Amino acid sequence: MKPFTIIKFNHFIIKLLFLSLILSGTSCNRSVQTNNTKLNVSNIDFINLDVNTLIKDCESQLNKATPKITDLSKHPRFIETNKTEWEQVPNDKLIWTSGFYPGILWYMYDITGNKKWKNEAIKRTEVFEDFKNITEHHDIGFMMFPAYGKGFQIGNKHEYKDILLTSAKSLASRFNENVGTIKSWCNKMHPRWKQHITIIDNMLNLELLFWSAKNGGDPKHYDIAVKHAETTMKNHFRKDYTSWHVLEYDSITGNVLNRHTKQGYADNSRWSRGQAWGVYGYTMIYKETKDEKFLKFAEQITNKYLEQLPKDLVPCWDFDVANNPSEEKDASAAAIVASALLDLSELTKSQDNKKKYYQTAKNMLASLGSKKYSGVGKTDSFLIHSTGAKSLGSEIDVALIYADYYYIEALCRLKKIEKKNTKV
Repeated sequence: MKPFTIIKFNHFIIKLLFLSLILSGTSCNRSVQTNNTKLNVSNIDFINLDVNTLIKDCESQLNKATPKITDLSKHPRFIETNKTEWEQVPNDKLIWTSGFYPGILWYMYDITGNKKWKNEAIKRTEVFEDFKNITEHHDIGFMMFPAYGKGFQIGNKHEYKDILLTSAKSLASRFNENVGTIKSWCNKMHPRWKQHITIIDNMLNLELLFWSAKNGGDPKHYDIAVKHAETTMKNHFRKDYTSWHVLEYDSITGNVLNRHTKQGYADNSRWSRGQAWGVYGYTMIYKETKDEKFLKFAEQITNKYLEQLPKDLVPCWDFDVANNPSEEKDASAAAIVASALLDLSELTKSQDNKKKYYQTAKNMLASLGSKKYSGVGKTDSFLIHSTGAKSLGSEIDVALIYADYYYIEALCRLKKIEKKNTKV
């Protein structure tokens, strides 16, 4: 995601450039930039993005998929390469993705106002209330907030409040004061690490704690979230603002024992979705705290992420293998960052960054909504070409439910920004 300055092209040539990108295939190598060749993403206007068209595409995909997703004990997780329908997995306390499908439905209701989507969202949300008591891992945030949190915020389902507060209490129970972070995983299921494990993904679970502190939960939840963010900022990032995936801390002293990976190419590599979690996470932290140190850090890691991007703005699954033409893309990372950039464009104090982040987010969404990455006419998903965990041999070049979640979230955010801007 690294910038090189280009001369402004007229609109016709720009569209031809975008079309050539669409047709260029999905390997990482074709569009990778070296550290010495920068792509000025803020100066590229791929196409006049029509957010309403992309939203209609998503609704059309949902209309096709929803009648097939009828087992309330399961949720859609992925669509295999060359398949068309969602593979559904059990709603289980150890499977972290249960909240994304109901979250998609809540966002579709928010965008369209169609009560069909609200009713479907309620039906899909209320089947795993008992997950509020999960204390085995940190993923309760991912599981509960896209479902119950969005139901509370978008659907005015205030009866979800106590469920969310209990969920936040369960998440907070994993905080280790000696370390200053929430423990992500249990050692039994991840035996490589013997002590306190914290992964970069955990940043997004903090939103549940902030919500709790603002809505009648324990005020300490705010302090825990802030401390976790501060500790992660200190230990999880390299001097160049890229992050490791997994840190192991001494549970008693709080010292860092190891910096590793689980889903990246190598322990010292830059797993692209891990970088995306950081961008989204610290943008959200600043949004919740208004602490300038978090804004500065969010901008620093965001700018580093953008410096590493290929021309189509969709990264390889790990930046350190991007020169290999056989390596797959990860559209989920692009969707996560596009959503974060729209928020960051509204939060930054710099007018240059505001313009850059907003335009880059639109360009990312245009790329994701193009024939190259859209599931329209191919599968039941919004997006294709995501990679879940190639290092584990899992979910490689597939559609992923959380890619679709952050994509529709980004479209929802963009539509609201555009509506606000037309009133100015």
